Amino acid sequence: MTGGNVAGAATPVVDLVIPTIGRPSLDVLFDVLTREAKAFDGRIVVVHDRPDASPSVWPRVPPPLEHRTVVLTGKGAGPAAARNVGWRAATAAWVAFLDDDVVPADGWGDALVDDLEGVDPGVAGVQGLIEVPLPLDRRPTDWERNVAGLETAAWATADMAYRRSVLEQVGGFDERFPRAYREDADLALRIMAVGGRLVSGQRHVRHPVGPTSPWTTVRRQAGNADDALMRAIHGRGWRHRVQAPRGRRRRHLATTALALGAVVATFAGGRRTARALATAWAGMTAEFAWTRIAPGPRTPGELATMVATSVAIPPAATAWWIRGFVRAWGAEPIRARGRVPRAVLFDRDGTLVVDVPYNGDPDRVVPAPGAKEAVERLRQAGVATAVISNQSGVARGLITADDVARVN
Repeated sequence: MTGGNVAGAATPVVDLVIPTIGRPSLDVLFDVLTREAKAFDGRIVVVHDRPDASPSVWPRVPPPLEHRTVVLTGKGAGPAAARNVGWRAATAAWVAFLDDDVVPADGWGDALVDDLEGVDPGVAGVQGLIEVPLPLDRRPTDWERNVAGLETAAWATADMAYRRSVLEQVGGFDERFPRAYREDADLALRIMAVGGRLVSGQRHVRHPVGPTSPWTTVRRQAGNADDALMRAIHGRGWRHRVQAPRGRRRRHLATTALALGAVVATFAGGRRTARALATAWAGMTAEFAWTRIAPGPRTPGELATMVATSVAIPPAATAWWIRGFVRAWGAEPIRARGRVPRAVLFDRDGTLVVDVPYNGDPDRVVPAPGAKEAVERLRQAGVATAVISNQSGVARGLITADDVARVN
């Protein structure tokens, strides 16, 4: 489903939010945006999600983009939290999210404007099209096929634009999802629950297959904990509603149960039972391995990786699911909020800091009790903050404008 433009509609203002952990791919994205960002108005908000990183890995913004780019520090709590930091610092009517490892196609900036210009007011978000380039000279590996799933993933924030007012209404991304992928689906379901429509646009990005290790797929089983949270807060049918593949959770549970049963039977002296359970486990493991091997290149390295990880994945997936199920017990979606102010303006002396009459000494600045917490709550709620302060001491000659600037 695509959203059409309305003739004569005003060009939308878009802020771009890019969460990053400092991967080299960000430099490639910056190079592309140097020409593509000319097509749309708005800022580029980069959220560096490694707060303890050394300056050597801090994002280097190309000079052509410096005037419109702001780099913020994330919490190091995952992509959901990083994107919240980014969109809450945005001011445009639309917020477009890009991952730091995508490469926008030529004309992406113009296509973004076309996707958003004049869309129906009921449209809350517009998704870009994602292309994952796969090798042409051989069959793709298991990992490459896994990444290629982004091409059919609904509402993936690798390239997704939302109305900022809708993000404010639903409270943004749920930071209980510390990993990538399910936080997008959760946000989409909550937006649709309040009546927002999500559509597909025409802009394209390319998502290259990044580097991996043989055990990446085992580590990614941590996402089963997020699946448990999704089920707790959105019910059994959440996969169908976000067009997510069903997965193999039940088979992984059964495979793990067979392995545990064989071990218990062995120690209990039931050799025949243990042998039967072990045989069933081997059969299910072999079936799982073959479903991953058959469509792949079947090289010796790929075969070895598929066999080893097919043994490890079922217990890893089961352990993460159980952990997530326990933690998600009784969880509910973060609630849509009522109307919130666009901004709160603070007085300085006696409100944000303890009042020191005609203060020109930065060393005498002390936060007022509760001020820091109040400002943080407003920022977390997506409310802009600013300071308005009357400093009559400048006119009276008691302090200078430089003194005020240093205290501020």
